[in-house]
Amino acid sequence: MSAPGKSSASRNAGPGGDCGASASPERRKKKKKKKKKKKKKKKKKKKKKKKKKKKQKPRFGTGDKPGTKIWIWEHLQDGYHEMTADNPRELPGSRCPEPCDCAPDGALRCHGPRDGLARLSLTYLPVKVIPSQAFKGLNEVVKMSICNTGIRTLPDVTKISSSEFNFILEICDNLHITTIPGNAFQGMTNESVILKLYGNGFEEVQSHAFNGTTLISLELKENIHLEKMHSGAFQGATGPSILDISSTKLQALPSHGLESIQTLIAESSYSLRTLPSREKFTSLLVAALTYPSHCCAFRNLPKKDYSVIFEESELSGWDYDYGFCSPKTLQCVPEPDAFNPCEDIMGYAFLRVLIWLINILAIVGNLTVLLVLLTSRYKLTVPRFLMCNLSFADFCMGLYLLLIASVDSQTKGQYYNHAIEWQTGSGCGAAGFFTVFASELSVYTLTVITLERWHTITYAVQLDQKLRLRHAIPIMLGGWLFSTLIATLPLVGVSNYMKVSICLPMDVESTLSQVYILSILIFNVVAFLIICACYIRIYFAVQNPELMATNKDTKIAKKMAILIFTDFMCMAPISFFAISAAFKMPLITVTNSKVLLVLFYPVNSCANPFLYAIFTKAFQRDFFLLLSKFGCCKHRAELYRRKEFSAYIANCKNGFSGSRKSSQPALKLSTVHCRHPTVLDKTCHQEC
Repeated sequence: MSAPGKSSASRNAGPGGDCGASASPERRKKKKKKKKKKKKKKKKKKKKKKKKKKKQKPRFGTGDKPGTKIWIWEHLQDGYHEMTADNPRELPGSRCPEPCDCAPDGALRCHGPRDGLARLSLTYLPVKVIPSQAFKGLNEVVKMSICNTGIRTLPDVTKISSSEFNFILEICDNLHITTIPGNAFQGMTNESVILKLYGNGFEEVQSHAFNGTTLISLELKENIHLEKMHSGAFQGATGPSILDISSTKLQALPSHGLESIQTLIAESSYSLRTLPSREKFTSLLVAALTYPSHCCAFRNLPKKDYSVIFEESELSGWDYDYGFCSPKTLQCVPEPDAFNPCEDIMGYAFLRVLIWLINILAIVGNLTVLLVLLTSRYKLTVPRFLMCNLSFADFCMGLYLLLIASVDSQTKGQYYNHAIEWQTGSGCGAAGFFTVFASELSVYTLTVITLERWHTITYAVQLDQKLRLRHAIPIMLGGWLFSTLIATLPLVGVSNYMKVSICLPMDVESTLSQVYILSILIFNVVAFLIICACYIRIYFAVQNPELMATNKDTKIAKKMAILIFTDFMCMAPISFFAISAAFKMPLITVTNSKVLLVLFYPVNSCANPFLYAIFTKAFQRDFFLLLSKFGCCKHRAELYRRKEFSAYIANCKNGFSGSRKSSQPALKLSTVHCRHPTVLDKTCHQEC
C-alpha cells in the first residue's frame, strides 16, 4: 500500500511534477527533429562535395572559376599538379603544386623536372610576376596557355627554345598587361608559331615586337584598349599569314610586313577608317572588314598567280592538276551596297567640272547681291529685306556644293580610303546642315516674296494694309527657326547625313526618318503650289483689260513663266524620286542621283540672284553707285543719278499740278522740294 501511496503522492506533488511528467515525450520529439535536420544538412554537404569533385576533373588548357580549384598540367606522363585557392586574389590562401613555390611577392617559381613536357596551362592564377627563367628548358612544349592571371607584364617566353613545329602560345584575358615590347618573342622557337594574344589589356604594340619569329597566325582580337601598333611591329619577322585585329581600337595598320598576309580579319574595328595602300597587300586572298568601302580598295586588284607547289617536277597530266594553277580571286566582306558604291563622290567626270562652275556661280552671285543690298544708301524696304534672306540661303547652298567639290578633288581615285572619315566626320555633318538649311530657307523665303508681291498688287490702294518691315521680320524669324530645326534633326538621330557620300538625309530605315523626309517633301510641294497660284493671280491682276495683249503683258507673263519654271526644275525631279525612295521603292541609284544633285538641285540658288536682283534696274543702279565709291564706273553712276533726279522732278510737277484737292502743308512741302535740290535728294533717298 505504501508504494501506491508514494505514487499517488508523487502524482499529486504539485503542478511542477505534472509538467515534468508531461514534458518528457515532447523533448524526445524535439531531439528527433534536430537529428533529422542534422542528417539532411550532412546529406546536402555530401552532395555539394560530390558536385565539386565532378567539376574538378582536370582538363588541358583550362582552369576552373576563381574560388574552386586551379590546375597546372605539367607532365602528360605523370598526370597533373593541383593547386587549391579559396580566394585566388589572396596569394597566402593558396597551396602551390609540389614542384613550385609561390612567393609572398606574388611570384610563381617551378623547379620540377621539365623533360617531355608538351603542354602547359596556367589559368586563374593570383600571381603578379612570372620570373624570366620560369620557362627555361621547355624544349618539347607544343602549346602553352597563360590566361586569367594577375601578371603585370608580358611573361618572358624567349627562354623556351621550343623545337616543335607550329608551336602555339596563348596569352589571353590578362587585363593588367598593357604593352607588347620589342623582341618579346625572339628565341622562343626557330620553327613556325601561332600567337593567340586576345582579350588582354594591351594598349600598344612596339616596334620589332615580333622580331625573330615565323608567324603563321597572329590573333590580337578583343584587345579593346589596343590603339597603337607601331609601323615597324612586324620588322624582323616572317609573316603573319593570318592577322586578326577584330574588336580593337587600332586606327592604322603597320606599314611594313603586310606583304605576307593572306587573311585579314578586322571586324568591329570601327576606329580603323583608313587602310594602307592596296599595293602592299600582295598576297591577300580573304578580307573580313568593318566598312563596305574598304572592300572597294581590293575590287580592281589583278588576280593572283597560282602558287608553285613544286619547283621542278616530272609529274604530268592529272597527277599534277589538282586545281592549284587557277588564278585566285580575292574575297572581301561586307560588299559595297547601293548607298555606298565603289566610286568617287562625283560618279561621272563631267559632274566634277559642272559642280565647280555651279558652286562658283552661286557663291559669287549671291555674295554680290548681299554686299550691294547691305551697303546701299537707300532705305531697307520689305522687298530688299526679303531679298537679303534669299541671297543668304542660296549662298549657303553654294558653300555646300563647294565642300562636296573640294572633298571630291582631294579624294579622287581613293575615296574608298576616306569614305568613313568623311561620312562620319564633322565635315559631312556641316555640309548636310548647310544644304538642308539653305534649301528650306530658300523655299520659305521665295514663298514669302511671292505672297508679298501678290499682297502689294492686290491691296495697292489700301495703304493701311501694306506689309511693313515690322511685319516681315517676325515672319522671316519663323522661317529661320523652322529651317534650323529641320537641318538639325538628322544630327540628333532623325535620319542622318552619313548614309551617302553627298551628305543628304537619305536614311529611311526607321518610321520617324520616313516621316521626316516626307514632311520636307510635302512642305516643298505645297510651297511650289502657293507660288504658282500667286503668280497666276498677279498676272490676271496686272494684265491689260483690252482683248489683245500688249507687249507689257507679254513681258510680265514671260518673267513669271521663268520664275515658275526654275522652281519647277528644282523641285519636281528631286521630290518625285525622293518620295519613291522614302517608301523604300527607289527608282534611281545613288550614282544617278548625283546628276540631279548637280544639274537640278542648285538651279534656284544660281538663278535667284539674277531673276530677283541682278537683272532689275534698281539693283543695277545700286551696284554702279557702290562701284563709284571705289573710283569705278563713275560715268555710269552719274547717269543713274541724273535719271533719278529727273524722275523725281517730274513726280514733283505732277504732284503739284494735281494737288488742288491736297492739303496746304502738302503743297508747301512739294514747292520746297522742287526749289531746293539738296532737300530733294535727301527726300528721294528716304522714299526710295
